[in-house]
Amino acid sequence: MLTLSTFVIGSMVGAGVFSLPAGFAAETGVAGTLIAWAVAGGGMLALAFAFQLLANRRPDLDAGVYSYARAGFGRYLGYFSAFGYWASACAGNVFYWVFITSTLGAVFPALGAGDTVAAVAVSSAGLWLFFILIRRGVRSAAAVNRVVSIAKTLPIVVFVILCATVFDPAVFAANWAGPSGAPLWDQIRATMLVTVFVFIGLEGASVNSRHARSRRDVGRATLLGFLSVLAVFASVTIVSFGVLPREEIAALPEPSLGGVLETIVGPAGAVFIGASLIVAVLGAYLSWTLMAAEVLLEASRSGDLPRFLSRTNADDTPVGALLLSTTLVQVLLVVVLFAENAFSVALDLTSVLVLIPFVLSAGYALKLTVTGETYRPGDRARMRDLVVAVIATAYTTFLLIAAGAHYLLLSLLIIVPGTALFAAARRRAGARVFTRIEWVIFGASVLGAVCAVVLLATGRITL
Repeated sequence: MLTLSTFVIGSMVGAGVFSLPAGFAAETGVAGTLIAWAVAGGGMLALAFAFQLLANRRPDLDAGVYSYARAGFGRYLGYFSAFGYWASACAGNVFYWVFITSTLGAVFPALGAGDTVAAVAVSSAGLWLFFILIRRGVRSAAAVNRVVSIAKTLPIVVFVILCATVFDPAVFAANWAGPSGAPLWDQIRATMLVTVFVFIGLEGASVNSRHARSRRDVGRATLLGFLSVLAVFASVTIVSFGVLPREEIAALPEPSLGGVLETIVGPAGAVFIGASLIVAVLGAYLSWTLMAAEVLLEASRSGDLPRFLSRTNADDTPVGALLLSTTLVQVLLVVVLFAENAFSVALDLTSVLVLIPFVLSAGYALKLTVTGETYRPGDRARMRDLVVAVIATAYTTFLLIAAGAHYLLLSLLIIVPGTALFAAARRRAGARVFTRIEWVIFGASVLGAVCAVVLLATGRITL
């Protein structure tokens, strides 16, 4: 269970936590922060409970978000979940490499903002080194991930403790309100959107569930990892308000965590956080790469993606899926050299693409509780689980809507072309590609993708 918990922690504790102080301070004060974490934490806790529910009720399902969507809503939406999750992980991994090289750019100017030839060369070298590490065996990579998860969490705990030693109640009280004239709900809504990216990774244990000794460990690991990370995230933002005025925190360069610590211990604080950030990002990259490969592996084994993605080596590593994932990240790294705004849009798409599997997984939990499948007559747990599933489904749907329709359309532009892989796999199996309902879903998806193309061509959406 410890290893699965570190998958959750390793996936969630990435670059996002190091930007939380400025991200929250730019939108709200202490009051809005407390409410935002309560709402976001409650919504994501419901999702964590939903994953626990699914792990306990359907222990036969592996690969989490893919298998839940497939079991609940059919093969094509299962593909939607798998491909969307995979694309999200790949886009996020590109961000991680650019973030690392841009951080090192402060010391090595040739790396620039992570978008120079030298930066791409360094990122590419790191990318294929991780490919070799993971190819040697998922279990050895998981062991590395366990060590890295602890190594990158400890500096953040040290940050919280140091902030607590210089915590000024007067500064904290002055930061209670947010920007003058901004309604509290608008402040909260803005900060809640900040939490979307930092909470990605909640599904880490369920995606890697085939390696669990017991399916009950999957649910427990999800809850343990989530609660640990939520405590860290909330603490980082709250204690920062007791160190500097809100306006100064909002103006800090990224990573803003280093700027706050620099005011406490001097320049060494910024260096310490910069080094910790690189460790954290590499750990999150490792976790996301493992999860992306696992989802493609299970989708291929189930006949929803081509067979080459189900190939594993003697060390139980999904080498076909891993190679495809690494190749896509490499291609996107090269694209960074020529892109201006496309990369920032891809980062926003990371959150939207992962919300689709979240909504489908929560929806399947809701379906189980409504239909009573896997429940005995009169089972008292069913009503409790129903409440959890309703909250999880409503919250993830709200986040998807709040992200904006244009990003949802752009996500369809990514997922729909991949349907060719789904269709090829189904034809090879001698089965029909779509059911009647899936034809409707496919048609609506194609229409959305076409709308995205038109909006891009007319300049209504820019990259």
